[in-house]
Parts: sequence; C-alpha cells; structure tokens
Amino acid sequence: MVLSRFWLAIFVSSILFVVVSLFSGNTYTIDFLLNGQKDDPVLVSEKFLNEIPVFIKDSIEKSEEKTYILNNVTTNPDTTYVYKNQTVKIYSGVQKSDGLLATAKSSLVDLIIPLIAYLAFFCGLMQLLIDSGASEKLAKKLSPVFSKIFPTVPKNHESISYMTLNFAANFLGLDSAATPFGLKAMQSLQEINPDKDKASDAQIMFMCLHAAGLTLIPTSIIGYRAAENAANPADVMLPCIITSFIGTIAAFIIVGIRQKINFKSASLVISLFTLIGAIVGLLFYINGLNLVEKNFFTANLSGLMLVVIIAFTLIFSWINEKKFTALKTTIFDSFVVGANNGLKTGVTIFPYVLAMLVAISMFRNSGLFDLISNGISFIASHAGMSKEITDSLPVAMLRPFSSGGSRGFMIDAMKTYGPDSLTGRLSSIFQCSAETTFYVIAVYFGSINMKNTRYTLGTMLLVDLICVITAIFVASWFF
Repeated sequence: MVLSRFWLAIFVSSILFVVVSLFSGNTYTIDFLLNGQKDDPVLVSEKFLNEIPVFIKDSIEKSEEKTYILNNVTTNPDTTYVYKNQTVKIYSGVQKSDGLLATAKSSLVDLIIPLIAYLAFFCGLMQLLIDSGASEKLAKKLSPVFSKIFPTVPKNHESISYMTLNFAANFLGLDSAATPFGLKAMQSLQEINPDKDKASDAQIMFMCLHAAGLTLIPTSIIGYRAAENAANPADVMLPCIITSFIGTIAAFIIVGIRQKINFKSASLVISLFTLIGAIVGLLFYINGLNLVEKNFFTANLSGLMLVVIIAFTLIFSWINEKKFTALKTTIFDSFVVGANNGLKTGVTIFPYVLAMLVAISMFRNSGLFDLISNGISFIASHAGMSKEITDSLPVAMLRPFSSGGSRGFMIDAMKTYGPDSLTGRLSSIFQCSAETTFYVIAVYFGSINMKNTRYTLGTMLLVDLICVITAIFVASWFF
C-alpha cells in the first residue's frame, strides 16, 4: 500500500509540476518527457531569426551548418542556436534521463532481457543445488543462526541456503548472481507465508538487510575512480565497507525491535562477531598489499568466487548423480528446468520494474527532483554543512531511485571536483553503500506478486538515510 501511494505521488506530482511549468513559461516543450533520450540537448525556446541578438544572427548566417554554440565550455552545458525551417531553435542543457517511452523500451531491451538471461542461468544452477541435496546441507549448517534472525522460518528450510547465497553474492559484488538467488529466496519464503498478499516478517527482514548494500569489494567504484585518474582508486573501499556494515546492523536492529527478535542469543552474538572479525582480518590483509597486489586481488576475488560457486555446484551434482536418477531426471535436464523457471520469473517482474522506472524517469526529467535536491542542499549549507558535502548530496538522493542516474552524478562529481576531493570520494561512498531501494522492491516483491509490503519501504529508506549520515562522518574522518 505504501509503495503504491508513493509511486502515485511521484508520478502525479511530476506531471502536475510539468504542466505548471509549461503554462507558466518555465518549460517550452514537454516532448522530451516522452520521447527524449538521456544527454540529448533540451529545447528551451524557438524564435524568428530577426528576434535573436545580432551577433548570433550573423554567426548563424555565416555558418555552413546554420548553427551557433554559445559558451563552448566542456564542463557546462552549452546554449546552441540552430536555424532550420525559418526559425531558430534554442537548446540549453542536457536531458537527465530517457523519456517515458524511451525508458519503457530500454527497460525491456537493456534491463529485463539481460536480467532474464542471468535468471535463467543461475536458476538453473540453483535447481542443481536443490536436486543434488547441497542446498539442504547448507541450510542445516546455517539454521542455528538463521533461526534467530528469521524465527518464523522453519529449521533447515531451503530459503536459508538461497538467502545465504544471495548475501554472499552481494557481499562479493556479484550482482548478476545475487538477484537470481534473492528472487529464489523470496519465492521460497512466500511458500511459507500464511498471508500471500502481505509481506511476512522474514521477507521484510530479508529485504531490509539489503538496504545498506553491504559489499566487500566495490569493484565498479574502484574502476570508475581509476578511469578518472584517482591517486589511489581503492582508498574508498574501507569507508564503503564501514558505512554499509553500520547500515546493515542498523537495519537488523530496527526490524529486529519491531519483530521482537532476541538479540541476546549466544549463537547470534558469536556469528556477528565472527563476521566482524573476518571483515577486519581481510581488510588488514588487503591494506598490507602494495598497489599492484591490491589491484590484482580486488580485480579477481569476485570473479574467482563466482567460478568456484559454479564449479562446486557442477562437481557436487556429478558426485551425487544418483539423486538425479532417483528423481527420474539428469543433471542437464534439471538445469534446463531451473532455467525455464528463471525465464518465467523474469517475465513476471517486468511490469513491476517498468512501472517503477517510468515513474522515476518522469520524476527526474520534470525538474521536480532537481528542485527538491537543490532545496535540501540549500538547507544543508545554511545548517553549517560544507560545500564539498552538499555538492555530493545529489548522488545520495538519487541512489534509492536510480543506480544509473546516481552513477552519472558520481562520475560528474569526480570530473568536476576531482576524484581525490572530498566531494568525489563521498559521492563514491554514497554510490556503493546503499541500495537502489525502489528497483529492488519492484523486482523482489514483483516476483511474488506481493500487494502489501507493510513497513518495508519506510525501513529501507530510513536505512538509506542512516547510510548517508554515516558516510558523511566516515568520509570526513578518513579524508
């Protein structure tokens, strides 16, 4: 219900804002909202040739392209005058994201089709884990801990193994593998959900633990920083881990209090400190490497772990081939069945993803997001926050809505202020220590046709805010 109302609110408010802007003269055309492409120049006015300044008119008439560009500065959008069909079209700035129709197309071509391919492959592997008995063994080993975090999940339930694989994949930055594992976990949790139209406590806890985006090695962030010639591209890795880990703990505590989880459980405390110890130990190891060794380690760890998971699944299935025979199937046929289920899941979630992405497209292109963002930055600056921090806030604000959009802001911040500036580094931490909340909710709950997500959205947004505040303190401390 909350998600539905929020979706309606951003969609309707964006449309009203555009209509008001159009009739007040602040916006010249709204065609870009529907048909525009990201980074296209925005048409802001149209005049007759004799209505524009003389020096621009002379420049247009002398130009073979009948075009004149004013203030040709690479760091700022240019104002461009184009003479065509007896009028001069004036363009200024670029479009923030694809228009509504372009977003509808790209969500299928660039997002859903690749996602379906990932789902098919990894759901095929998961079917092998089920039929070979590997998921059952993993669930048995982890049940003592998971029974404390997810008390409503029966012991040794298959969802435990799926959640484990999902958390592990996210932790290692394996997004392509994490989503299929997570969707399988949600579907498995839905089977034991007494009210199919309302998110269960276990599903809410599972989703909220995603909110901080806990990742061991933010490979993509390191890559972007390296591309912008940062002195040490991996210097934000430790702040990212600290920020996302605090966010994850905060999510667990917030949801745990609401669900009355026993925090004094010995197994839970031991597991938490073991995890903290493992992370700290690995960080000490990484910090002891030189730059070349560190780059080699961070570049290969995630990929190596994915290969190990695939190899383990296939080898374990081969060793336990008799179990497949008892099920009157083969390893290959079992994989195909799982892949087919992944394909169906991808088709199911498409409408949910489409609905969310077109609303976000309208929200960004309408100018309403910029107005809110500028307002928050203005308030923050007058509250004593430094300009370096306020310049990075657009990344934090856009992150829950759009990973691609916030990534664009992050890259722009590094280009404008430098990758080694506080703004550049803080933007990187914002990007890697939070989740794309609205996309994740649309995908995960959409896969099970969930109608009532209860307090999931509010909690995930609260965790996003905690990550933002933590990132500011951590970045100020480190840099």
